[in-house]
Amino acid sequence: MNQHNKPLIQPVSDQPWSAKESWRLFRIMAEFVEGTESLEAIQPAVGIFGSARTTPDSPHYRLAEQIAKALSDAGFAVISGGGPGIMEAANKGAYFGQSPSVGLNIQLPHEQRGNDFQDISQTFKHFFTRKYMFIKFSTAYVVMPGGFGTMDELMEALTLVQTGKTRKMPIILVYSQFWRGLVDWFKQMMVTEGFISSEDMNLIQLIDEPKEVVNAIFKHYETCGFELTAAEREIQLNL
Repeated sequence: MNQHNKPLIQPVSDQPWSAKESWRLFRIMAEFVEGTESLEAIQPAVGIFGSARTTPDSPHYRLAEQIAKALSDAGFAVISGGGPGIMEAANKGAYFGQSPSVGLNIQLPHEQRGNDFQDISQTFKHFFTRKYMFIKFSTAYVVMPGGFGTMDELMEALTLVQTGKTRKMPIILVYSQFWRGLVDWFKQMMVTEGFISSEDMNLIQLIDEPKEVVNAIFKHYETCGFELTAAEREIQLNL
């Protein structure tokens, strides 16, 4: 009891959400299990992020489709968010390529429509389980122009690689004129203020040509290979 003689914790009987929270934990566990079972056989894979609002006549859409097709023909499964816009472009390019097209769909209050170009489709209720699957099963990230969701996914990837919570991998920003201002701000403000190191900028690559995107990913893995080492597998267990 505190000085006002009020209990600090409500009795369970007075917590109407307690039962729902308990069942929610089981649903979260199910998303992890189902997602892992669906995706564990698709390696190597590349995650492609970008705006859901991009239309098929946009140069961003066409470029994402070309990159995804090039990656798929080179032997990479392509993972997108499974919805419209850049996600659809990524899935479409991979769908007509040689490797699997994967969509990690999310349930939203304004229902996200899954696109029609998915060989493997998995739907998530929670953003954090969906992002975990992107991180765990991607060997590189290709980030197209987008909004807050794209920024969230980009910063998550950068943070996990920078802090060693996942292995170092290519993080490629495509369409330089869109990203240049942000990259310059990183250098002029975050590096200058000491919030990140100058070496952290090496985590990012600006590349616009589909063939060069594929080459950059292969170049990164020439020395370390796509298979996780024992140490990297241990890191993934603690992601």
